Amino acid sequence: MELTVNGHRVHAATGGKDFDPALPAVIFVHGAGLDRTVWALQTRYFAHHGYGVLAVDLPGHGTSEGPPPDSIPAMADWLAALIDAAGLKQAALVGHSMGALVTLECAARHGDKVRALALVGAAAAMPVHPDLLEAAQANDRSAYDAICFWGFSRPAQLGRDQAPGMWMVGSGVELLAHGPAGVLHNDLAACAAYESGLESAARVACPVRLILADGDFMTPLKGGKALADAFHAADTIILNRCGHMIMAEQPDATLDALIGFV
Repeated sequence: MELTVNGHRVHAATGGKDFDPALPAVIFVHGAGLDRTVWALQTRYFAHHGYGVLAVDLPGHGTSEGPPPDSIPAMADWLAALIDAAGLKQAALVGHSMGALVTLECAARHGDKVRALALVGAAAAMPVHPDLLEAAQANDRSAYDAICFWGFSRPAQLGRDQAPGMWMVGSGVELLAHGPAGVLHNDLAACAAYESGLESAARVACPVRLILADGDFMTPLKGGKALADAFHAADTIILNRCGHMIMAEQPDATLDALIGFV
């Protein structure tokens, strides 16, 4: 599906069914340097069970046009504009990693547009090592390798995959490598600069669920729990033997955690 947001064409996957703005809407937001395809194993269920689904490519990512917003607040405001462009009054938001920060900030800044918030692989702050930022700025493949080395659990590195025929780590590296030049650095810099996660969480009024992993090295479990404590009311589901790429490593458990909440 294509939408126009702030004058630019935006692409969103709809889970295999035409998007109907009259249905309860669920919007999925990807992480740094990624695109809508990371949600392929979750979106189809909702599209075929009475929901309107939009798994968006952020501006400059995937096949969406326009410059990538250079801060988490700017991405959050763009997401609110997307909700309007889709003809929606409200939507449930599901965000992973950087997308979790974007959806969190959107719920804090535009609370009237958000009816539920699910944060996957989230923490209030996501610092980025200077060497990784430098490699990403140079579009060096070592940046993609490092993200996938730290982003997937050790069992995933050895080939454990719940979706037969897929290679999670290799697919992750290639997805990052095929992104437009400069986008990964833009996203990582936005994450590194974002410091208001706890304050924004305190302003969120809608129901909140965090889906965290005990083997997440990029947003460690301690940080996710601290973020959960900052909300007025939030519940937390912790997946075992799982890394940061939660929806890829444990797609069924991620879906189960979303069903009945969003």
